[in-house]
Amino acid sequence: MKVMKTFLRTLTTGALMLSLLAGCTNGPTKETSTSTNSSKPTSSNSSEIADNTSNATSNQDTDDILEIGVIQYIKHPSLDTIYASFEAQLEELGYRDGVNCEIDLKDAQGDQSNCNSIVQAFKADKKDVIVAIATPAAQAAATVAKDIPIIFSAVTDPVEAGLVTSIEQTDKNITGTSDAVQVDDILDLALQFYPKLNRIGFLYSTGEANSVSNLQKAKEFCEDRGMQLIESGVSNSSEVQQAAQVLFTKVDALFIPNDNTVASAMPMIAQEAIKAQIPVFTGADSMVGDGGLATNGIEYTALGAETANMVDKVAKGTPISEIPVKVFDDNLSIFVNENTAKALEIEIPQEISSNEHYVVKNTNE
Repeated sequence: MKVMKTFLRTLTTGALMLSLLAGCTNGPTKETSTSTNSSKPTSSNSSEIADNTSNATSNQDTDDILEIGVIQYIKHPSLDTIYASFEAQLEELGYRDGVNCEIDLKDAQGDQSNCNSIVQAFKADKKDVIVAIATPAAQAAATVAKDIPIIFSAVTDPVEAGLVTSIEQTDKNITGTSDAVQVDDILDLALQFYPKLNRIGFLYSTGEANSVSNLQKAKEFCEDRGMQLIESGVSNSSEVQQAAQVLFTKVDALFIPNDNTVASAMPMIAQEAIKAQIPVFTGADSMVGDGGLATNGIEYTALGAETANMVDKVAKGTPISEIPVKVFDDNLSIFVNENTAKALEIEIPQEISSNEHYVVKNTNE
């Protein structure tokens, strides 16, 4: 395994280059940015200096580049939001893709075999760190953790998924951010909308450990309150529509956790829900934006930003064992799609709409 390159080394190299260039100018120069859009020095030799800088950057020793492999399990708004926020936070921290780091993003298209192939390719390429977005991607990445540090994002239960020994004990060269679904809070929210709610449907992918974990929590919630939970498991996205249609004939409301397979079909589920006049409560704010009625949870931009912060720590030499998993289980908001509420002819309870953490998350916002 090659030695982890640090961003600090790149900064040192850049500072030395600028110092040498400054000595070649005929007079004082402006302070310049490392950005490719930086202002040119105020010198009669500015064109030559710019060319030299370009050549120096293009010929930069590849050992000064932090190579980041990113594997995203599937494309849907929640995971796309995480990656966009991750990329933005890296830039905020001073990392520039193609300058002092290389980000190799791969989409596994919801296929576990693709996850495995991508991870092995990252190992062969000797990436410095692998970022795995969603539980199936993280479980695939864990197979190469002996060789490469792994930072996961949006893993609901990293202990149950076998990624870490405990939230505080990250002794497998793996850590990351958890989007633990507050199942009780979400189902309590459903009861605020529908106090007489009795039969709740649970639609999930049987192959996702995060969803299986949330299923158990939902069962316990319903048992404690004398409610009926009707579950329906699917193995791939092609089965989601039919499963949803069947559930809508049996339940008063549907609950979908932050299940990646089902979330990718959320716009279609929302359409079927409106036809059936059945509300859908979700495990993620983006799923409300895709037509679900409501959830109680976090904004997924926070997951991406903290994942980038962890990559920065690893790049600067902090051992994974000193970076505990960050669980986002506080500072929650109530996200409601008012357009969906209108289509379902639901009046949003005053106790919900007047909550200080109430956020409108209408379709396509």
